[in-house]
Amino acid sequence: MSKEALSLVVLLSGSGSNLQAIIDATADGLPAKIAAVISNRDDAYGLERAAKSGIETRVLHHKPYPNRETYDQALIELIDGFQPDLIILAGFMRILSPLFVQHYQGRLLNIHPSLLPKHKGLHTHQRALEAGDTVHGASVHFVTEELDGGSVVLQAQVAVEANDTEERLAARVLKQEHIIYPQVIGWFADGRIAIINHQLEMDGKPLNTPVIVHPL
Repeated sequence: MSKEALSLVVLLSGSGSNLQAIIDATADGLPAKIAAVISNRDDAYGLERAAKSGIETRVLHHKPYPNRETYDQALIELIDGFQPDLIILAGFMRILSPLFVQHYQGRLLNIHPSLLPKHKGLHTHQRALEAGDTVHGASVHFVTEELDGGSVVLQAQVAVEANDTEERLAARVLKQEHIIYPQVIGWFADGRIAIINHQLEMDGKPLNTPVIVHPL
């Protein structure tokens, strides 16, 4: 690579399929390097994916800590030991404290399985079906103190089919997640996106509505 690769720390709690998509993208030329994968669960399969790719792994259990803030302070110290440029949430199933979010302001990305601001929180596919949505999808966004409320960079749209189940819809959305998450990381690495004075900018201009791939 002609320039120094963007250093990432990935946080996860589960299978790590988005982690795998990022690992695969780095092998295909994404200018990023995963310094470490950290989980709050030692049974998270994402740790195994990381180890198979030669990536350092750490487990920081939350149960020994008396509250969210003390855990998040310990997590900050662990992450900062790897000196990452960007922190990636890839199915990290914890609500982050304001302390944590503020520490990484503008350097903390998440992917959410809905077209934000619709269906914040959990069970997004079920809720999309129950609402009769004809279009569903996924969003990559910067993280703020508001749950799933940060500036959205990129969305992928997926048509909701008449015979869809929650599982079928989730599978199609996940396939799009694996495409758009590495894409946004690449934009960050190239300096195309940034949070400037609490405003999302792309190519030096305010980005007030997300970029959409595969618009329907």
